[in-house]
Amino acid sequence: MEIGYTKIIPKVEEKPLFDYDLLIIGAGVGGHGAAIHAVALGMKTAIVEVAEMGGTCVNRGCIPSKALLAAAGRLRQLQDKETLKALGISVAQIQVDRAGVAAHAQGIVTKIRGDLTRSLERLGVTILPGWGKLVDPQKVSVTQGGKETLVTARHILIATGSYPWVPPGIEIDGQTVFTSDDALKLSWLPPWIAIVGSGYIGLEFADIYTALGCEVTMIEALDRLMPSFDPDVARLAQRVLLTERDVETYVGMVAQKVTPGKPVVVELADAQTKELKEVLEVDAVLVATGRLPATENLGLESLGVQRDRRGFIPVTPQFNVLKNGEPLPTVWAIGDAIGTMMLAHAAAAQGRVAVENMLGQNKTVNYRAIPAAAFTHPEISFVGLTEPQAQELGQKEQFPVAAVRSYFKGNSKAIAEGEAEGLAKVIYRPDTGELLGVHIMGAHAADLIQEAAAAIATQTPVQTLAEIVHTHPTLTEVLDEAFKRASLTLTRS
Repeated sequence: MEIGYTKIIPKVEEKPLFDYDLLIIGAGVGGHGAAIHAVALGMKTAIVEVAEMGGTCVNRGCIPSKALLAAAGRLRQLQDKETLKALGISVAQIQVDRAGVAAHAQGIVTKIRGDLTRSLERLGVTILPGWGKLVDPQKVSVTQGGKETLVTARHILIATGSYPWVPPGIEIDGQTVFTSDDALKLSWLPPWIAIVGSGYIGLEFADIYTALGCEVTMIEALDRLMPSFDPDVARLAQRVLLTERDVETYVGMVAQKVTPGKPVVVELADAQTKELKEVLEVDAVLVATGRLPATENLGLESLGVQRDRRGFIPVTPQFNVLKNGEPLPTVWAIGDAIGTMMLAHAAAAQGRVAVENMLGQNKTVNYRAIPAAAFTHPEISFVGLTEPQAQELGQKEQFPVAAVRSYFKGNSKAIAEGEAEGLAKVIYRPDTGELLGVHIMGAHAADLIQEAAAAIATQTPVQTLAEIVHTHPTLTEVLDEAFKRASLTLTRS
C-alpha cells in the first residue's frame, strides 16, 4: 500500500505596501492631535520632528507665555493694595526673582513636552527625529546627522507650524531686539521696551512687562490698536490694559528701521506716506508683528505644489494639498502651515478632521465656532464675528444684526472678588436668534467663551440660551444676562 504525503509550503507573509498608514511631518499640537486620533482609528502612525517635540506652542508659545502671565497675574493681585485692603489683607513687601519666574516657565515647558512625547510613545507612534522632506506623494526622506532614510506612507500630513515674522528694516540680535522666541526666556528686564504690534502676542507681553515694572511703548501700523478685536472690546482693553498702565502708544506708525544696541534706535514713519516722524531710543524692542509658515524645503515644489506669496500651503476645505487647483489624494496639510486660523487648538481640530477624511469621510471645520483668547489681566476672548463683520454679512445676505452688552460690574462674584472690570457682548440676528459672535473681556474670559463657542457649534439660538439656568453666584451669569437681554429683543419684535 502506497502512503501519500502532503507537501507543506511555508507561508510567506507579504511585505506591507507602506511603512506606515500615516506619516506626520511636525510634532506640534496639530501633529500630536492628528497622531493620537489616527492611532485611535487603527492607523499605523509615525511622526517626524527636527526640533523639540511639542512645536511652537509647547516650547516657544502658548505654554511658556502662560507661565509668565501666571506670575504677572499673581504679582498684580499682590500689588492691588486697595482690593487687598477691602478683603482685609495687607502685604508688607513684594519681591520678584526674574530668574525664578523664567525657571518656572521653563520647568512647565519641560514637563509638558515630556508628557506629550510619552503620550505618543505609549500609543505606539513611531517618533522619527530629523528633517522630513517629501520625495513623492507617498514617500518622505528623513535626514538626521547627514544620514538619510526613506519612509513610505499611505498618507502624509504636513503640520510644520510657523515662525515669527520680522518686517524689513528691523535687525534682530536676540538680546536688545528680539521676537517672542527670545522674550519668553526672560533673560533680562529692560527698563524701557518698545513692542511692535498690538495683537495677542504684543498685548500679553505688555501685560508681563508692565507687571514686572518695565516701561512699555506700543507701536501699531494700522489706524487703531488691536485691529482684529471687536471695536467695543478694543476700546475697553486700550483703557484698562494700556492707558491705566501708562503704556505709551503710537498708531498708524511703522518701525521703519530698528537698530540694536545701547540704546536701541527705533525710527518711526507714517504708515501711509513712509515719512519719518519720530526717533525713539529705548532699552529693548520686542517684534510681535505676526508669524509666517515654516514650509520651506519640504519638497513641495517637486510635487508641483505652489505655495502662496507668504509661504502658506493651498488646501481644500478637507485639508488635501492642492496642485494646480486639484487635490492630491495622499498629501494633507494643517495648522499654521495653511494659515486659515493660526491657533494651536484650531490646528488640533484640523488634524482630527484630516485624519477622518483620509479614511473616507468628507468633513470640514467650522471656524466660526472656534474661540480665541488673549491671556492678559483681565483676559479677552471671542468666538464668531465681530460686530462690523456681522453687519457686513447682514448687508450682503439681507438680514438684520443686533448686539447687546452685559457688564462684570453687575455680577455678584466679580464684585466679591474685586474683579468687576469687563463686559460681554453678544451679536445675533434679532429675526431668528442665531448667535453670530460673542466677545468677552473680564476675569476668566478665556474659560467663559466656551459656552458661546458650543452654542455657535450646535446652532443654539439666543432664546434657548436664555432659558439655560446658570449657577449663582458665578461669572457665567455675565453671559446669562446678555443672552436674556438678546432674547427680550426677539419677543418684542
